[in-house]
Amino acid sequence: MSERRNPDEHPRTELYDLSVVVERIEGRSVCGMKVGDRIDLVQSSRLRLPEGGHFCMYALQAVMPLLPAKQRQLPQGDWLERDDLVACPDPDERLIMRIVRTGIRSIATDELT
Repeated sequence: MSERRNPDEHPRTELYDLSVVVERIEGRSVCGMKVGDRIDLVQSSRLRLPEGGHFCMYALQAVMPLLPAKQRQLPQGDWLERDDLVACPDPDERLIMRIVRTGIRSIATDELT
């Protein structure tokens, strides 16, 4: 027997908003990024840059696969719950980014992509 859901009840999902922040550069900044540069992920899927800012697409592609998991509360023992540093793939830069949870929001599950 299937469970019936009240049509007035709208399931919701809690997701963290995130910032990806350049924490340090151990080499030379080929792409022009500097410590403190960031990009924000808000409302599940919206990327925002601070006014006048930029973020290297190669650095961004390194961190993108981790963001959906970091948006969710993970079990305490999960390695991704503890780890938050990601390296840019350019070996000359050795640019290190930190994924920071900046807030949590409740979103209607039907509105998620």
